[in-house]
Amino acid sequence: MSNIYGDWLKAQRKAAGLTQQQLADEALMTRTHIAHIEAGRRTPSREDAVRLDRALGTGDVLSSFLPQQDVAVADYFEAARQLEQQATEIREFAISFVPGILQTEAYMRAVLSTAFPPWSDEECDRIVVTRLERAQVFTKPVPPVVWTLLDEAVLRRPIGGEDIMAEQLLHIAHLAESHRIRLHVLPFSVGPHPLAQAMPTLMRFADQPPAGYTEAILAAKLHDSPHVVERLHAAYDFALGDALPRQESIAFLRATAKEYGHHE
Repeated sequence: MSNIYGDWLKAQRKAAGLTQQQLADEALMTRTHIAHIEAGRRTPSREDAVRLDRALGTGDVLSSFLPQQDVAVADYFEAARQLEQQATEIREFAISFVPGILQTEAYMRAVLSTAFPPWSDEECDRIVVTRLERAQVFTKPVPPVVWTLLDEAVLRRPIGGEDIMAEQLLHIAHLAESHRIRLHVLPFSVGPHPLAQAMPTLMRFADQPPAGYTEAILAAKLHDSPHVVERLHAAYDFALGDALPRQESIAFLRATAKEYGHHE
Protein backbone atom coordinates (compact mmCIF):
# COMPACT_ATOMS: atom_id res chain seq x y z
CA MET A 1 0.00 0.00 0.00
CA SER A 2 1.37 3.38 -0.97
CA ASN A 3 2.05 5.64 1.99
CA ILE A 4 3.02 8.96 0.43
CA TYR A 5 1.13 10.94 3.08
CA GLY A 6 2.71 9.17 6.06
CA ASP A 7 6.18 9.25 4.52
CA TRP A 8 5.86 12.99 3.88
CA LEU A 9 4.70 13.62 7.44
CA LYS A 10 7.66 11.64 8.77
CA ALA A 11 10.08 13.58 6.56
CA GLN A 12 8.68 16.93 7.73
CA ARG A 13 8.85 15.85 11.36
CA LYS A 14 12.48 14.82 11.03
CA ALA A 15 13.33 18.00 9.13
CA ALA A 16 11.89 19.94 12.07
CA GLY A 17 14.09 17.96 14.44
CA LEU A 18 11.14 16.51 16.33
CA THR A 19 10.60 13.05 17.75
CA GLN A 20 7.17 11.44 17.41
CA GLN A 21 6.50 12.27 21.07
CA GLN A 22 7.52 15.91 20.64
CA LEU A 23 5.27 16.29 17.60
CA ALA A 24 2.45 14.59 19.47
CA ASP A 25 2.84 17.06 22.32
CA GLU A 26 2.83 20.04 19.95
CA ALA A 27 -0.22 18.79 18.01
CA LEU A 28 -2.17 17.63 21.10
CA MET A 29 -2.17 14.02 19.92
CA THR A 30 -0.62 10.77 21.14
CA ARG A 31 2.69 9.31 20.00
CA THR A 32 0.95 6.07 19.02
CA HIS A 33 -1.44 7.93 16.74
CA ILE A 34 1.47 9.75 15.07
CA ALA A 35 3.24 6.41 14.57
CA HIS A 36 0.15 4.89 12.93
CA ILE A 37 -0.25 7.86 10.58
CA GLU A 38 3.39 7.72 9.53
CA ALA A 39 3.12 3.97 8.92
CA GLY A 40 -0.03 4.42 6.82
CA ARG A 41 -2.29 2.54 9.22
CA ARG A 42 -4.40 5.56 10.20
CA THR A 43 -5.58 8.75 8.53
CA PRO A 44 -5.80 11.82 10.75
CA SER A 45 -9.08 13.63 11.14
CA ARG A 46 -9.16 17.04 9.49
CA GLU A 47 -8.80 18.64 12.94
CA ASP A 48 -5.71 16.54 13.68
CA ALA A 49 -4.25 17.41 10.27
CA VAL A 50 -4.73 21.13 10.94
CA ARG A 51 -2.88 20.80 14.26
CA LEU A 52 -0.08 18.86 12.56
CA ASP A 53 0.27 21.61 9.95
CA ARG A 54 0.51 24.22 12.69
CA ALA A 55 3.04 22.21 14.69
CA LEU A 56 5.25 21.62 11.64
CA GLY A 57 4.71 24.97 9.93
CA THR A 58 3.57 23.24 6.74
CA GLY A 59 0.78 25.68 5.89
CA ASP A 60 -2.32 23.67 5.01
CA VAL A 61 -0.63 20.79 3.17
CA LEU A 62 -1.53 18.00 5.59
CA SER A 63 -5.10 19.21 6.00
CA SER A 64 -5.67 19.81 2.28
CA PHE A 65 -4.24 16.56 0.94
CA LEU A 66 -5.74 13.94 3.23
CA PRO A 67 -5.63 10.46 1.60
CA GLN A 68 -8.74 9.50 -0.33
CA GLN A 69 -8.77 6.01 1.21
CA ASP A 70 -9.01 4.14 -2.08
CA VAL A 71 -6.62 1.35 -1.15
CA ALA A 72 -7.27 -2.36 -1.62
CA VAL A 73 -9.56 -4.40 0.61
CA ALA A 74 -6.59 -6.47 1.79
CA ASP A 75 -4.74 -3.33 2.91
CA TYR A 76 -7.76 -2.10 4.86
CA PHE A 77 -8.11 -5.47 6.54
CA GLU A 78 -4.44 -5.62 7.52
CA ALA A 79 -4.62 -2.13 9.04
CA ALA A 80 -7.80 -3.08 10.93
CA ARG A 81 -6.23 -6.36 12.10
CA GLN A 82 -3.26 -4.52 13.59
CA LEU A 83 -5.53 -2.04 15.34
CA GLU A 84 -7.65 -4.89 16.67
CA GLN A 85 -4.63 -6.25 18.54
CA GLN A 86 -4.20 -2.89 20.33
CA ALA A 87 -7.84 -2.18 21.12
CA THR A 88 -9.17 -1.92 24.65
CA GLU A 89 -12.73 -2.40 23.39
CA ILE A 90 -13.99 -4.20 20.29
CA ARG A 91 -17.59 -4.15 19.14
CA GLU A 92 -18.61 -6.70 16.50
CA PHE A 93 -21.88 -6.95 14.60
CA ALA A 94 -22.75 -9.71 12.15
CA ILE A 95 -25.75 -10.37 9.94
CA SER A 96 -24.37 -13.07 7.62
CA PHE A 97 -21.46 -14.96 9.18
CA VAL A 98 -19.99 -15.26 12.67
CA PRO A 99 -17.29 -12.56 13.09
CA GLY A 100 -13.83 -13.90 12.24
CA ILE A 101 -12.44 -13.35 15.73
CA LEU A 102 -15.07 -15.77 17.10
CA GLN A 103 -14.99 -18.48 14.43
CA THR A 104 -13.99 -22.09 15.05
CA GLU A 105 -11.54 -23.57 12.55
CA ALA A 106 -14.21 -25.87 11.06
CA TYR A 107 -16.60 -22.95 10.61
CA MET A 108 -13.81 -20.85 9.05
CA ARG A 109 -13.08 -23.50 6.46
CA ALA A 110 -16.78 -23.92 5.70
CA VAL A 111 -17.12 -20.16 5.12
CA LEU A 112 -14.02 -20.09 2.91
CA SER A 113 -15.41 -22.95 0.83
CA THR A 114 -18.25 -20.64 -0.29
CA ALA A 115 -15.86 -18.19 -2.00
CA PHE A 116 -16.12 -17.66 -5.75
CA PRO A 117 -13.78 -18.02 -7.46
CA PRO A 118 -12.59 -20.69 -5.01
CA TRP A 119 -9.57 -20.11 -2.77
CA SER A 120 -6.60 -22.43 -3.18
CA ASP A 121 -5.73 -24.75 -0.29
CA GLU A 122 -2.70 -22.56 0.47
CA GLU A 123 -4.79 -19.38 0.54
CA CYS A 124 -7.37 -21.03 2.82
CA ASP A 125 -4.65 -22.18 5.21
CA ARG A 126 -3.16 -18.67 5.33
CA ILE A 127 -6.53 -17.07 6.11
CA VAL A 128 -7.31 -19.67 8.78
CA VAL A 129 -3.98 -19.02 10.51
CA THR A 130 -4.63 -15.25 10.44
CA ARG A 131 -8.08 -15.65 11.98
CA LEU A 132 -6.81 -18.00 14.67
CA GLU A 133 -4.08 -15.46 15.49
CA ARG A 134 -6.72 -12.73 15.82
CA ALA A 135 -8.51 -14.79 18.46
CA GLN A 136 -5.41 -14.62 20.64
CA VAL A 137 -6.65 -11.24 21.92
CA PHE A 138 -8.75 -13.31 24.34
CA THR A 139 -5.61 -14.77 25.93
CA LYS A 140 -3.90 -11.44 26.64
CA PRO A 141 -3.12 -10.62 30.30
CA VAL A 142 -5.59 -7.74 29.93
CA PRO A 143 -7.90 -8.72 27.05
CA PRO A 144 -10.10 -6.13 25.35
CA VAL A 145 -13.75 -5.79 26.25
CA VAL A 146 -15.51 -7.52 23.34
CA TRP A 147 -19.15 -6.83 22.54
CA THR A 148 -20.75 -9.28 20.11
CA LEU A 149 -24.10 -8.41 18.56
CA LEU A 150 -25.44 -11.17 16.29
CA ASP A 151 -28.46 -10.99 14.05
CA GLU A 152 -30.55 -14.17 14.36
CA ALA A 153 -29.80 -14.84 10.68
CA VAL A 154 -26.21 -15.71 11.67
CA LEU A 155 -27.51 -18.51 13.90
CA ARG A 156 -30.01 -19.83 11.38
CA ARG A 157 -27.75 -19.99 8.33
CA PRO A 158 -26.37 -23.59 8.32
CA ILE A 159 -22.73 -23.07 7.39
CA GLY A 160 -20.90 -26.38 6.93
CA GLY A 161 -23.66 -28.59 8.27
CA GLU A 162 -25.32 -29.23 11.59
CA ASP A 163 -22.29 -30.47 13.54
CA ILE A 164 -20.16 -27.48 12.56
CA MET A 165 -22.94 -25.03 13.39
CA ALA A 166 -23.59 -26.62 16.77
CA GLU A 167 -19.88 -26.49 17.62
CA GLN A 168 -19.66 -22.87 16.53
CA LEU A 169 -22.67 -21.72 18.55
CA LEU A 170 -21.48 -23.55 21.65
CA HIS A 171 -18.04 -21.95 21.25
CA ILE A 172 -19.63 -18.48 21.29
CA ALA A 173 -21.83 -19.44 24.25
CA HIS A 174 -18.74 -20.62 26.16
CA LEU A 175 -16.94 -17.32 25.46
CA ALA A 176 -19.98 -15.47 26.78
CA GLU A 177 -20.36 -17.65 29.87
CA SER A 178 -16.67 -17.22 30.71
CA HIS A 179 -17.13 -13.42 30.42
CA ARG A 180 -14.65 -13.09 27.55
CA ILE A 181 -17.34 -11.53 25.37
CA ARG A 182 -20.56 -9.65 26.03
CA LEU A 183 -23.10 -11.45 23.83
CA HIS A 184 -26.45 -10.14 22.56
CA VAL A 185 -28.73 -11.55 19.86
CA LEU A 186 -31.05 -9.48 17.67
CA PRO A 187 -34.05 -11.77 17.03
CA PHE A 188 -36.03 -11.68 13.79
CA SER A 189 -38.96 -10.23 15.74
CA VAL A 190 -37.07 -6.91 16.03
CA GLY A 191 -37.50 -6.29 12.31
CA PRO A 192 -35.36 -3.70 10.48
CA HIS A 193 -32.65 -2.03 12.52
CA PRO A 194 -29.88 0.55 11.88
CA LEU A 195 -27.16 -2.06 11.26
CA ALA A 196 -29.15 -4.18 8.79
CA GLN A 197 -27.04 -2.96 5.86
CA ALA A 198 -23.66 -2.78 7.56
CA MET A 199 -21.22 -5.11 9.30
CA PRO A 200 -19.05 -2.83 11.41
CA THR A 201 -16.21 -3.61 13.75
CA LEU A 202 -15.73 -0.73 16.19
CA MET A 203 -12.57 -0.26 18.23
CA ARG A 204 -11.55 1.97 21.11
CA PHE A 205 -8.00 2.46 22.38
CA ALA A 206 -6.19 3.71 25.44
CA ASP A 207 -3.95 6.16 23.59
CA GLN A 208 -5.45 7.01 20.18
CA PRO A 209 -8.81 7.97 18.65
CA PRO A 210 -11.46 5.28 18.07
CA ALA A 211 -11.77 3.61 14.68
CA GLY A 212 -14.29 1.60 12.71
CA TYR A 213 -13.98 -1.01 9.99
CA THR A 214 -16.73 -2.03 7.57
CA GLU A 215 -16.54 -4.68 4.88
CA ALA A 216 -18.68 -5.97 2.01
CA ILE A 217 -17.98 -8.43 -0.82
CA LEU A 218 -15.57 -6.28 -2.82
CA ALA A 219 -15.33 -3.18 -0.66
CA ALA A 220 -13.91 -2.32 2.73
CA LYS A 221 -13.27 0.84 4.68
CA LEU A 222 -11.23 1.79 7.72
CA HIS A 223 -12.98 4.77 9.31
CA ASP A 224 -10.92 7.37 11.18
CA SER A 225 -13.30 10.33 10.96
CA PRO A 226 -14.62 11.07 14.48
CA HIS A 227 -17.99 12.02 12.99
CA VAL A 228 -18.33 8.73 11.08
CA VAL A 229 -17.14 6.58 13.99
CA GLU A 230 -19.57 8.36 16.32
CA ARG A 231 -22.45 7.63 13.93
CA LEU A 232 -21.47 3.97 13.73
CA HIS A 233 -21.38 3.75 17.53
CA ALA A 234 -24.80 5.43 17.74
CA ALA A 235 -26.27 2.93 15.27
CA TYR A 236 -24.72 0.06 17.24
CA ASP A 237 -26.12 1.36 20.53
CA PHE A 238 -29.55 1.82 18.96
CA ALA A 239 -29.59 -1.79 17.69
CA LEU A 240 -28.20 -3.06 20.98
CA GLY A 241 -31.20 -1.57 22.76
CA ASP A 242 -33.49 -3.95 20.83
CA ALA A 243 -31.34 -7.06 21.44
CA LEU A 244 -31.98 -9.87 23.90
CA PRO A 245 -30.30 -9.56 27.32
CA ARG A 246 -27.06 -11.47 27.90
CA GLN A 247 -28.48 -14.56 29.63
CA GLU A 248 -31.36 -14.86 27.17
CA SER A 249 -28.88 -14.57 24.29
CA ILE A 250 -26.73 -17.37 25.68
CA ALA A 251 -29.80 -19.54 26.16
CA PHE A 252 -30.86 -18.73 22.59
CA LEU A 253 -27.52 -19.98 21.25
CA ARG A 254 -27.65 -23.18 23.29
CA ALA A 255 -31.24 -23.85 22.22
CA THR A 256 -30.31 -23.30 18.58
CA ALA A 257 -27.32 -25.66 18.95
CA LYS A 258 -29.77 -28.32 20.16
CA GLU A 259 -31.88 -27.72 17.08
CA TYR A 260 -28.79 -28.54 15.03
CA GLY A 261 -28.63 -31.89 16.79
CA HIS A 262 -26.36 -31.18 19.74
CA HIS A 263 -27.45 -32.60 23.08
CA GLU A 264 -25.78 -31.89 26.39
